[in-house]
Amino acid sequence: MAKSSVAAIDWITVLIFIVLVGFGWGNIYSASYETDTFSFFDISQVYVKQAYWILLSLILIIITQAIEAKFYERFAGLIYVISILSLLGLFVFGKNVNGATSWYSFGPVGLQPSEFAKACTALALAKFLSDMQTNIKRINHQLRAFLIIALPALVIIPQPDPGSALVYAAFFFPLYREGLAAIYLIIGASSAVLFILTLLFNPLWVVLTIAAIMLFVLIKKRKQKPKYSRYLLTIIVIGGFCFSVNYIFNHVFEQRHRDRFNIVLGKEVDAKGIGYNTNQSEIAIGSGGWIGKGWKEGTQTKGGFVPEQHTDYIFSTVGEEWGFIGATIVVALFVILLIRLIHLAERQKTQFSRVYGYSVIGILFTHFAINVGMVTGLMPTIGIPLPFFSYGGSGLWGFTVLLFIFIKLDANRVNEW
Repeated sequence: MAKSSVAAIDWITVLIFIVLVGFGWGNIYSASYETDTFSFFDISQVYVKQAYWILLSLILIIITQAIEAKFYERFAGLIYVISILSLLGLFVFGKNVNGATSWYSFGPVGLQPSEFAKACTALALAKFLSDMQTNIKRINHQLRAFLIIALPALVIIPQPDPGSALVYAAFFFPLYREGLAAIYLIIGASSAVLFILTLLFNPLWVVLTIAAIMLFVLIKKRKQKPKYSRYLLTIIVIGGFCFSVNYIFNHVFEQRHRDRFNIVLGKEVDAKGIGYNTNQSEIAIGSGGWIGKGWKEGTQTKGGFVPEQHTDYIFSTVGEEWGFIGATIVVALFVILLIRLIHLAERQKTQFSRVYGYSVIGILFTHFAINVGMVTGLMPTIGIPLPFFSYGGSGLWGFTVLLFIFIKLDANRVNEW
């Protein structure tokens, strides 16, 4: 007899979700309230809207748990196609918000399909990798997996919404878990390092330094008769990449992206312009000290010095009002959640559930790392929300659906053989 999936729900994960959402709402309230008079029906207030989003997310949770677990695997392809069509439809029916056509408008309610497309892509990738005919070590299967990941990202970029598109790099987490060669990780990490080094230094000096290192390696390995042609090809590719960086940076990147990179790299100081948000966020976090100024007592927060503080910069409210201890607790909650999800993913009995679980882990980690890095000035401002914390119905619903589909798959493992 099949066991109850409800009884098998991982309530530790659910509890962490509730704490994050609740603490997030408290900080949204602090960052956005105008008077101490609270009215649940004052829809003009940001914190009231978020309260409604939270209540409606409970319906989504019930739906994800009521649907049979096999449904997600059986119809993963169809769900993915529908998500791609919803992204393409934005170019015809989308509403422009803050310079990006990323939203559908339904009267007073707006929905951002890119927030839900991540869960749909995770299902499609899990379906493909769990196919008995799929071997991720084969080049043609790798290309198909890359296409599944890249397609929604390529549709999102011209909206333009590069931040949301960047998150799709998170799907390399499940690919590596399932056996993708480490060379892709090495190439990706090396490209990022070379890109930064070339922006900081003359590309000629970067190439010459790498060539000198490779020459030293060749001298050390001369008795092993190394393949000199391979080293020569590598230095040619690296040289071509390094000398193309400045062109890409100056002609492909928009000015706002160039400015953000230059500020993070210390090449520009623009505390009143493009770097204003980050500078004010750092001031707010730093002013919180060890224990913070207290809930609703943040002077930077109440003074409105950090724009969009209830959305992408919500973590600065935590730093100012709850201090280092409060910020550490929030970081710890995310770390505990990620560790818990890794544990759940590894105990799955089917590859489909495991791949989907690692997709969830990758997406949540990428959002968390980029958002906190952005708010603390360690990364350029990209504009992606902190999961379960930032204001926004689409973001909250998207992350909720993403997480609770996995909770349903995990609960159903008691019925899998």
